[in-house]
Amino acid sequence: MRLTSAPARSAPRFLAGAASAVLLLATPAFAQQQPEWFVPGQGQQRPAGQPAQRPAGQPAQAQQRPPQRPATQAPAPLPAGQQPPTAVIGIVDVPEIQRVSTAFTQVRDEIERRRQRLNDDLQREQNNWREQQQQLANQRASLPADQLRERERSLQDRITDSQRIFRERSRTIEQAAQQSLVEIEQTLGTVIRQVAASRSVNLVLPRPLVIFNDPPFDLTEEVATQFNKVLKSVNMPPESNGTEAPAAANAPAARPAAQGQPQQRR
Repeated sequence: MRLTSAPARSAPRFLAGAASAVLLLATPAFAQQQPEWFVPGQGQQRPAGQPAQRPAGQPAQAQQRPPQRPATQAPAPLPAGQQPPTAVIGIVDVPEIQRVSTAFTQVRDEIERRRQRLNDDLQREQNNWREQQQQLANQRASLPADQLRERERSLQDRITDSQRIFRERSRTIEQAAQQSLVEIEQTLGTVIRQVAASRSVNLVLPRPLVIFNDPPFDLTEEVATQFNKVLKSVNMPPESNGTEAPAAANAPAARPAAQGQPQQRR
């Protein structure tokens, strides 16, 4: 029996939930962290009328766009009086295919590495900010008021720029994860349709929806083997280097300026 067009177009739909849960919800420490951004000279309070800063690990909702998937056309309705074909069912365990997939493992490990690196850079930068704030507090009694205000503004500008850089890096990481996930979903959907067609299967169900099935119904092993042959790895978008933020984190602390010589802003 030939594979009909309706199941072929519907096959990828059940892939997104399981794949997204494994790849995007395995959030490292950075995504769980809730950093508190400070304003020099004002503790944890922000000036009146100034909106709250969004943590680096929480990019704006408007920036988080779902991955673009190709539009599918609904199958044409059956002619009047014609019966649908007899269902020939196959079972596929998507999480098991992901577990043994070299491409999926590569993407997951790379995204975790990028997130961890971003988290480490953020921690170093925040520690540097606190050191700078402590230096300003120690110099408060010895520096003229105009110099103190200039240094506080300079530090706050640096914090604002770093927040922007970390938000952009976080957004880039999540976009790379989403794009890679789309490629994996599309390729896996194609492989499932090919394997199903080779067995004259016209209806494929995910294993979690099936209470019981005989082994001959299960296509998982064959799909996993073919999937690893078709997609061995994913060409992920390059990682944002974030040179500004790490460079700022590694920069030496500013030295006190001589009396009467305000520190120049960079």
